[in-house]
Amino acid sequence: MKTYKYLFLLIGLSIIGCSNLEEEPVGLLAPEGFFKSTKDIQTAVNGAYGHLTHENWWGRKGSLPIMLRSDMVAIGDPNTAQRRRDHDTFEVADDNGMITESWPRSYQVIAAANQAIAGAASVNVADDIKNKITAQAYFIRAFTYFQLVRLYGDIPYLDKPVTNAEEAGSISKTATADVYTNIIADLVFAKTWLPDVQPVRSMPSKASAQSYLALVYLTMGQFDNANFNKAYLEAKEVIQNEGKYQLALEPDFQNLFNADKVDASKEPLFVLDYNAFGDGDYGRDFQPALTGIRNDERNSTGGGWSVAVPTLAVYNSWNNLDYRKAVSFDDTMLYRGAVVPYTDFLGKHPSIVARPHIAKYTRHIGLSLDGNGRKSSINYAMMRYAEVLLIAAEALNETSPGSSEANGYVNRVRARARSGNGSSFPADVSGLSQSDFRTMVLEDRKWEFAFEFIRWFDITRRKMGDAPYNVFGAGGLEQRPNFNSARDYLLPIPGDELQRNPNLMPNNSGY
Repeated sequence: MKTYKYLFLLIGLSIIGCSNLEEEPVGLLAPEGFFKSTKDIQTAVNGAYGHLTHENWWGRKGSLPIMLRSDMVAIGDPNTAQRRRDHDTFEVADDNGMITESWPRSYQVIAAANQAIAGAASVNVADDIKNKITAQAYFIRAFTYFQLVRLYGDIPYLDKPVTNAEEAGSISKTATADVYTNIIADLVFAKTWLPDVQPVRSMPSKASAQSYLALVYLTMGQFDNANFNKAYLEAKEVIQNEGKYQLALEPDFQNLFNADKVDASKEPLFVLDYNAFGDGDYGRDFQPALTGIRNDERNSTGGGWSVAVPTLAVYNSWNNLDYRKAVSFDDTMLYRGAVVPYTDFLGKHPSIVARPHIAKYTRHIGLSLDGNGRKSSINYAMMRYAEVLLIAAEALNETSPGSSEANGYVNRVRARARSGNGSSFPADVSGLSQSDFRTMVLEDRKWEFAFEFIRWFDITRRKMGDAPYNVFGAGGLEQRPNFNSARDYLLPIPGDELQRNPNLMPNNSGY
């Protein structure tokens, strides 16, 4: 269980959209005169953490589209909301409820971070004291903008509090390249000032900031190959300091998805902790509900909703010798006291499908205070140390192909994957060409981080085109004829934002 609780207070004006200012008071504090100590800076930072765990951001609206747009997850319940189904079939319009609610919440996170940064300037404490706290706000701001720029491309970039409607109405979009420049600057600040280790992994450390720098540079490799070397150098420094940063691969992959064990793990680099906040929209994570099996009698959750369910091709194409497969899937359910295989799921509920379901968020849920596991004790790792190893391997292959060092990073992750059942699969990597290594490491990322909201960003940053969707049976895992690479790598900016502020027009291509 978590030992560190956040006080959630919203300070001043929160930006609902980029052009529409409203107050959403959780605790009413005036910014003027409030910031007097480092404790006050932390209170403001905690407001940003709170927005990250809101149902409109990661709890459901922001996370579900990322999962559905990948080639590994589809809609299981055909009667679920149309706004969800549209993401699965790439038929999203600019009034889709998933984006019209997650977009403004993203800017509330940013507004809270900006308030903390601005307020810190009035705290009369030495920089080497207060910057360690303020650096959390820089990290959160960079983290949120990184999410936004990958989803939307050119977006408004705000680095200070917006305090009046006139100012909000003049906001315009910032070019993608400039957004990335600002993200890097924030992460460099965070890397400089954050401590090597934090008391809990829901607070970013120096390693968190540096690992995200590596991922940002890896993502920017699509624009300039020189960024791959930068990604490698940042990841390599984290790896070289894994002892100092108290990082390691969790020996048992299952423990990463066990609410009672993951808090002690050294693998998560930054997590979202829903137990740190109260009930309601700030205290519900929803992943167990969205991914759980309808009418499953296990885990005392009352089952799930069968909304986000892997395609059968994902299950069938994953080698049974890979321990991660057993951890990632539930291919049976408990129904009326009997264990039922997934092939017999039909008929157990009108909305259930005959496919294995995701187990990462349902098998060891911990505390569940709401029906269908809407509230659990699970920490959601936004990045794990395994990803740092694979970032280093992928980036090094782009600059120095054939490197035994790159092989070694992949093999560390593979060794854990075969340790759970004593098999020889997956075997160590060696002797691959640059092209084959590139393909291999993306495949390894697919399995290592299955259903962890990473695959979609790999598809977009590597511009995989139609292959994941329309080459069914030849590497593709989903048939999605509506997928259009000229349009669907980005989401549309919400139409209501464009109506309120024409400066944000035009919308992304194809919308």
